[in-house]
Amino acid sequence: MKKIGNNLKFLRKRENLTQEELAIALSIKRSRIGAYEEGRADPKMDTIQEMATFFKVNFSEIINETMDEKWLKNKTAKEKKNTQFSDSGNVRILAITVDKENNENIEAVGIKASAGYLNGFADSTFVEDLPKFSLPIFKNGTFRAFEIKGDSMLPIESGSYIIAEYISDWKNIKTSETYIIVSVDEGIVYKRIKNDLTTSGTLTLQSDNPIYEDYTISHQSILEVWKAKAFLSTAMPAAPKLGDGQKINTIIHDLQRTIDYLKK
Repeated sequence: MKKIGNNLKFLRKRENLTQEELAIALSIKRSRIGAYEEGRADPKMDTIQEMATFFKVNFSEIINETMDEKWLKNKTAKEKKNTQFSDSGNVRILAITVDKENNENIEAVGIKASAGYLNGFADSTFVEDLPKFSLPIFKNGTFRAFEIKGDSMLPIESGSYIIAEYISDWKNIKTSETYIIVSVDEGIVYKRIKNDLTTSGTLTLQSDNPIYEDYTISHQSILEVWKAKAFLSTAMPAAPKLGDGQKINTIIHDLQRTIDYLKK
């Protein structure tokens, strides 16, 4: 694990720490730090995690990245890009992951992960642990997939994943279109939106299933907004059934074909 040793050395020097000072901070022997940096010993997984926590980087970065000044510059620029200001003036940070070619992944937030997402949406370690995939049609922008539950948005079935694009400026939320809303009060929901942020500071959330009533949430409760772009589902569509109007059109079409045949 020579890469880990080089990364550890880079991080230590970036913080202007001696091997002795770092060893004290991590509660290990100084000789261990030297052995890790020189590639003579491999740190255990829990030790790597302690290093990541101490230096405020991802576990996977220490293992997979080549940490140098170029890496630091790219990381700083990315963090700056992903720091957004809400309409209420609060800073919110969007954690993302990238593939080996530095393209952003699409992280999948399943039902089981949705509860933890409310606390971990800005935690790079939490987001790093989410399942990831990519699609060639979603390259420009930041996208995430959220699993939905229930029948409030039929005909999209419960268990489907909504692929949505991150919206940093809530003024761009368009009335009557569908979004994933992450909020303190309601958790993660997929709804059609009426945007009243500029007038009353609220969003009205509407279900496509008419048995569910509309409700509103305050902008102060909102954590993230994602614009729905597509969905993934294992429920294949049923064959369409002919309505009365379609049946009549079919009969007329058959009669016309019969008449044309008789004329010939």
